[in-house]
Amino acid sequence: MTTHPVQPLVDVTDLSVEFPVGESGASVRAVDGLSFTLAPGRALGIVGESGSGKSTVAAALLGLHRDTGARLTGTVRVAGTDVTTAGPAELRRLRGGRAAMVFQDPLSSLDPYYAVGDQIAEVHRVHHDVSRRAARARAVEVLDRVGIPDAVRRSRARPHEFSGGMRQRALIAMALACDPDLLIADEPTTALDVTVQAQILDLLHGLREERGLALLLVTHDVGVAAESVDDLLVMKSGSAVERGPVATVLAAPTEAYTRALLAAVPRLEPTDGAGAAAPARAAAEARVPAPTPARPPAPVVEAVDLRREFGRGRRKTTAVDGVSLALAPGETLGIVGESGSGKSTLGRMLVGLLAPTAGEVRHDGTPTTGITAGAQMVFQDPGSSLNPRRSIGESIADPLRAAGERDEGAVRSRVAELLARVGLDPTHYDRYPHEFSGGQRQRVGIARALAPRPRLIVCDEPVSALDVTTQAQVTALLTELQQELGLALVFIAHDLAVVRQVSDRVAVMRQGLVVEDGPVDQVYGAPRHPYTRRLLSAVPSLDPALAAARRTDRSALTTV
Repeated sequence: MTTHPVQPLVDVTDLSVEFPVGESGASVRAVDGLSFTLAPGRALGIVGESGSGKSTVAAALLGLHRDTGARLTGTVRVAGTDVTTAGPAELRRLRGGRAAMVFQDPLSSLDPYYAVGDQIAEVHRVHHDVSRRAARARAVEVLDRVGIPDAVRRSRARPHEFSGGMRQRALIAMALACDPDLLIADEPTTALDVTVQAQILDLLHGLREERGLALLLVTHDVGVAAESVDDLLVMKSGSAVERGPVATVLAAPTEAYTRALLAAVPRLEPTDGAGAAAPARAAAEARVPAPTPARPPAPVVEAVDLRREFGRGRRKTTAVDGVSLALAPGETLGIVGESGSGKSTLGRMLVGLLAPTAGEVRHDGTPTTGITAGAQMVFQDPGSSLNPRRSIGESIADPLRAAGERDEGAVRSRVAELLARVGLDPTHYDRYPHEFSGGQRQRVGIARALAPRPRLIVCDEPVSALDVTTQAQVTALLTELQQELGLALVFIAHDLAVVRQVSDRVAVMRQGLVVEDGPVDQVYGAPRHPYTRRLLSAVPSLDPALAAARRTDRSALTTV
């Protein structure tokens, strides 16, 4: 009996993609001679730093670079269609029919004016000659399959009425509407907290088992790839540097770049790296005996029974509910919890950007209201927190001028000093935010926060949108600055592994309450609260076998 080899569902040969730059005719090569295949029912993860070409490859599989000015060479075949030569009608049949894509930001992929169910139904009708009623029924069916509760009612809701995790589920439902053979997921969990991320990854795994879907997963989070794929392709500067079974690549990488990428991944286990602030300080104190102080240092900031409510009457919600904490000089407090737990609201009250409904904030023992000179904030998205019409130098200078500095020479000198301190070129004072990468913009945000010489910096998800190597650089910079300047840091994040690496103490928030707090080793090593244990169990593992065991455990819990 003769067996025929299985034809690949995706066959990419010597793919190169170039984008024009300006009007000079110059171009930048985003993908350079890439080749790979993906068999039916298999899952391939493409990982690498920002700018490595991952998302460009994903877009090329559906011909999304058509009419953008991009120049493609090589061959891309998906489900029997030659994407590079296919006409518009062929591409329409491929997109959504045989292959579908789930994007990173569901809000930009869903039309805000139309009900979610109507948008899914429209996709189904494009590819199938069915009535509106049948298409609506199909929309409800796939919404129910991806775990949207009360799918009939929720199908009539608009995207803004869904949470972030539900919107991502709705995008997956839209992708499933026509029973595709291939699902392309481009950073589908980047903006989600760990528990919702685990739910989405479990959903994708279940759909693969149930429907025999092939999955191409693009992610900068190596842990997410370990949870989800059979094979891994590592990209750098548009080229493949390593590929193979996921367990082999993660356990025994052959290339230096892959080893560096894995070394930058934050882990739940204690490390000896720069982020281990508490062990480093403990070792230093052990070497040099210090005199016993008469009293412990006064806290830089205290929250005393803080409460914050939004809305009125029946619509009133309590975001923070009676939280008390204190932070000493040179200490880092990590605050973790799911989206909506109150983390960011608490952080904004600590620096005075929000007034508490009840309770008080004390700085250096004194109750304060409004923005406090000694407290600064680093925000999640430096792209939106920096004025695009002002140079980065002017943005860093603003706090100095607000504090009363009138000597422009002194202002420019201080800004140059700060740029150099955060690892940027002081001569870039007059450049604008769009001329910098995401990690560089976050360094600008840190420099701006340092400008008025604060004693407290609250960092609200400062690395959530960054790839692992840039993430490691930014957290190392924060730790170095803290040790050099004696800063108190509040580090708010949904990534528990990052918080483990940078914090001395950690507070776990749920529904506005601190349900557990203590030294980081204690909370992570022996969590007391079931919610803390649930958060920790949802953190992606770099061990595919452990990831599979955790997925089985989560499945058992949901079926009980």
